[in-house]
Amino acid sequence: MGMIINFADRIRDLREKSGMTQTDLAKKLGISRSAVNSWEMSLSSPSIANIVELTQIFHVSSDYLLTLSGQVSLDISDLDHEEQEVVYRLIDCLRKKKQ
Repeated sequence: MGMIINFADRIRDLREKSGMTQTDLAKKLGISRSAVNSWEMSLSSPSIANIVELTQIFHVSSDYLLTLSGQVSLDISDLDHEEQEVVYRLIDCLRKKKQ
């Protein structure tokens, strides 16, 4: 059984995996570092506009960000067809390795 992740943990996890500090994320969003800290401590929640921006910054779906789904999505639309095929083959290879 996997660990239950809440919205605050998801934001912190995505930020840390992206190598960003709270200050870095706040600057990208045009808000204060304390606002980001508040989200990560579950003291407040981002606005709808900030949620949309967070999905774009971290390249995740709103369902994933809001912990409505554990499924990770990856936007590779900026890659050309050949590069996308490489990504698909790599994923397929990793899945086969787990079986």
